[in-house]
Amino acid sequence: MIKKFKVFSFVMTAMLLLAVVGYLFILYGGKFVVDEKAVILPAASKVVAEDGTVISKIYQENRDYVTINDIPKHVEDAFLAVEDQRFYEHAGISFRAVSRAVYRDIIAMEKAEGGSTITQQLAKNLFLSNDKTWMRKTKEVMASIYLERNYSKEKILELYLNEIYLAHGVYGVGAAATHYFNKDLADITVDEAAMLAALAKAPNTYSPLINPELAKERRNLVLQSMANYDVLSTEEMMSLQGKNLDIKTETRETPPWFDDYLEMVIVELADEYDLSREQLKSGGYTIHVPIDSTIQEIAYEQFQNLDAFPGSNDLVDGAFVLMDEETGYIKALIGGRDYEIGDHHQALTKHQPGSVFKPVAVYGPAMMLGSYQPFDMIPDQRESFDGYSVSNANGLFDGEVTVYDAIVQSKNAPAVWLLDQIGISYSKSYLDKMDIVIEDDGLAIALGGLTTGVTPIEMTEAYRTFIHEGKWIQSSSITEVLNRNNQPLKQNTRKNEDVFDPQVAWNMVRMLETTAASGTARHGDFDKALAGKTGSTQHPTVEGMVKDAWFVGMTPSYVSAMWMGYDEANKSNYLTSGSEAPTKLTKSILTEVDKRKELEGSFSKPETVEELEDPIELPTISDLKVDYSLGGWTLIRGELSWKADPDERIVYEVYEKKDGEDVLLGTVTGKGTYTLDNINLFRTYEYYVVPMDPLTNEKGNPSNIAELSVDF
Repeated sequence: MIKKFKVFSFVMTAMLLLAVVGYLFILYGGKFVVDEKAVILPAASKVVAEDGTVISKIYQENRDYVTINDIPKHVEDAFLAVEDQRFYEHAGISFRAVSRAVYRDIIAMEKAEGGSTITQQLAKNLFLSNDKTWMRKTKEVMASIYLERNYSKEKILELYLNEIYLAHGVYGVGAAATHYFNKDLADITVDEAAMLAALAKAPNTYSPLINPELAKERRNLVLQSMANYDVLSTEEMMSLQGKNLDIKTETRETPPWFDDYLEMVIVELADEYDLSREQLKSGGYTIHVPIDSTIQEIAYEQFQNLDAFPGSNDLVDGAFVLMDEETGYIKALIGGRDYEIGDHHQALTKHQPGSVFKPVAVYGPAMMLGSYQPFDMIPDQRESFDGYSVSNANGLFDGEVTVYDAIVQSKNAPAVWLLDQIGISYSKSYLDKMDIVIEDDGLAIALGGLTTGVTPIEMTEAYRTFIHEGKWIQSSSITEVLNRNNQPLKQNTRKNEDVFDPQVAWNMVRMLETTAASGTARHGDFDKALAGKTGSTQHPTVEGMVKDAWFVGMTPSYVSAMWMGYDEANKSNYLTSGSEAPTKLTKSILTEVDKRKELEGSFSKPETVEELEDPIELPTISDLKVDYSLGGWTLIRGELSWKADPDERIVYEVYEKKDGEDVLLGTVTGKGTYTLDNINLFRTYEYYVVPMDPLTNEKGNPSNIAELSVDF
């Protein structure tokens, strides 16, 4: 008997000890089950425009993390009422649940089942498999106790409301509010909150998009639970139960015209913020971008017009960048005609710039020396520089031209001559200031003949120096990045550099304004202020065809660059015309922009600079005549007259042909008359007039000969 009692006592003691050990293990062993990293929930990163519109979300799980302070009370109440009314009273589980878990998992070796508290649901979803395996329920209890011991009730509820799956790839109440009602969580009504809570039990079953009738029944049950939970009155419950679901699903997260811009944002996040694509998918960052959605959409729609691209086939591509002149922020960007995320992004790709390189590589640096100003004359003739020689586009040479005309007419020979004069290393020092780093060391730099080329973004940045008083700034597609706690990441400090003097920059704006009006960039229609430069490169294999075509333009508010060409230039891929195509398309885009938001009609001269005079076009004089007149101390005088040009700056030199020589009698400015004294009635006089440009001292063609004589 004693022996049996001892055995019984031993067994009972062992069982009690086992129970105590098991209980203590459950109570304090949670740290062996919990992975603290899992408490940091993957959250979608949002790309937000200046007007607050979310233009894209980047995620592995579509979740907008919301802190407990930003979750409306009625949203909390809806979930607590239907899922765990004793949430603030229990310690994560009930004693009955612990006992049942111990018995089924440890003693009976069965798979645990049954309802769970919110804490248990969170523990299961964060740390455990969805499959029911032996000991899973016990681990769930252990993890729940761990959560309750280490986190506040508010934090547990916050995690639960952000972690819970609510159908259609949506996680958490923040993303669900947007998905089902197209509104922020803060604006969710009580009946909408009840609908979200209704999804918790069986998301797909009670989805209002799949089973609207079942969804409404479940929502009304939640409202009933809220009344039982004393957070709704009976009258409120009945009123809300009578409402329709009123589902307003969000539209496509990223319209196609945002893909190009989004890719640039992702690249900049990697380069400037050290954030990878994978980090963006789970980090819950908010990226504020300066995109102008209106301009972006206009550019996208214009790029859909294949007729605007003079390609040999429909593989022809293009890129467009538009920057805010004041801030240097990118307002619109197109990376290709039919760009999708992952495609080759032409705005981020280097292309041969052609003549758009001349102002930044040659003329800007040259004018900084002081010895080459807009109306200075430079050679325009065929020359050989150690075997390197070039022709102008039309094959003709003028002997010499002004710097102004060389730019407006995009002449090649003067640009190469001038680069040789100022020096390649000197030119590259200015390119370096604009963050354009090239390997080339030949005179082909003057014509944009580069080994690797430049990107449309780089050309936009470079031309911005002209419109912004010579100051260069690194462009950006990001204004601010916030982490999931709405704290800003590092200040986005951008490089900037003083490149050109304000006077040089302004002179360039004026010369390029003439280029856009009457020079090589005259093609197309845009009736507001515009300055710009064209560029093109020869196709390497198809004679007479074009490989790259450019237009870089400036308005008082924006700087833009457009490129057209192919990914690969070969016998099948070529442009059939040059820079007139991107010039026309840019002007077409600006015209549409002007219809939506009026653009300026003129450039504003900075106060610190002097105005650059317009170039003078010398007239042809063919109506010179001379007559006698009376007056003066000699009584008889001669009066020369001709039709003066409207440009009153023109100087007219008056010559007499005398004894085989041409004698300069005098000059007159802006007028078509000249008085001749000491006239002898018994002589015959011959006169002619030569117009002269006082800016360049260039002379025009002599007029017709006017003869003064008396027939006796």
